[in-house]
Amino acid sequence: MIQRGVLYLLMAVGTVCILVSCEGYFNKKEEKEPLARVGELYLYKEDVKPLLKEGMSKGDSASFVTNYINNWASKQLLLSKSKINLPEEKLREFDALVDAYRTDLYTRAYQEALVSQGTDTLISETQLQEFYDRQKENFKLKERIVRIRFVQLPLNFLNQDEVKQRLRSFDEEDLIYLDSIGVQFKKLNFNDSIWVSSSRIFEEIPPITFDNQDRYLKNSQFFELQDSIGVYLGKIEEVKDVNDIAPLSYIAPTIKQVLLSRRKIDYLRKLETEIIDEAIREKEFEVYNDNK
Repeated sequence: MIQRGVLYLLMAVGTVCILVSCEGYFNKKEEKEPLARVGELYLYKEDVKPLLKEGMSKGDSASFVTNYINNWASKQLLLSKSKINLPEEKLREFDALVDAYRTDLYTRAYQEALVSQGTDTLISETQLQEFYDRQKENFKLKERIVRIRFVQLPLNFLNQDEVKQRLRSFDEEDLIYLDSIGVQFKKLNFNDSIWVSSSRIFEEIPPITFDNQDRYLKNSQFFELQDSIGVYLGKIEEVKDVNDIAPLSYIAPTIKQVLLSRRKIDYLRKLETEIIDEAIREKEFEVYNDNK
């Protein structure tokens, strides 16, 4: 009798499982909570939740969600109307553009990932120098560049004469001294081995302008200038004028980008060839010739 009772119980449970699904009966899944509906499309709470910023007040969160729902609904309704009212030819044109964009987006992302893994980003000094020597005539300057050291002092700075003398002689002891009082300067640049464009000089030292640069931006020129915000002391070490060949140190970042770009293009061309060859070998790609 007990065995027959157990059998009846199992049969009853089995019948219930068939009617309501055993999975749903024993392990009911939590349904997503909708926030809004447009036609057959739903916007769910979990879609909006990641967009809420931490620290938002309840009022701000509610306002954001309301605006988001309205914007989402407006776009869905406009999209629906556009599909009904736009000519079929226009819809096909837009669908083709969307497909092309999606394909381009995916392939570019994949190519960038392959390039980052498969290409060497190190450019040696020898490679830079060889490219520079071959292409020198293409690196003529479009503006004056200078090697300069300078400081901007407050108007009431007390030891201006000593700073001026130290900046002129600029031996190791002078550099140590100027560094030690550098916190008192409004601006400073002691690295006179780096080339700087004249336009940058105009920004950093306003009394020097495009119109008067010939007077101050000259080889071995020392200047002392003043405006309403400070005193500018500077020594020009070297100047390269417009149409001079840019020094390698100045143009090196540009050369590096050119070499890396060429390396990337070569790698992608090789990759495309390998992908096509592999697809042909695996019979994943065929071209049908119509000889009729």
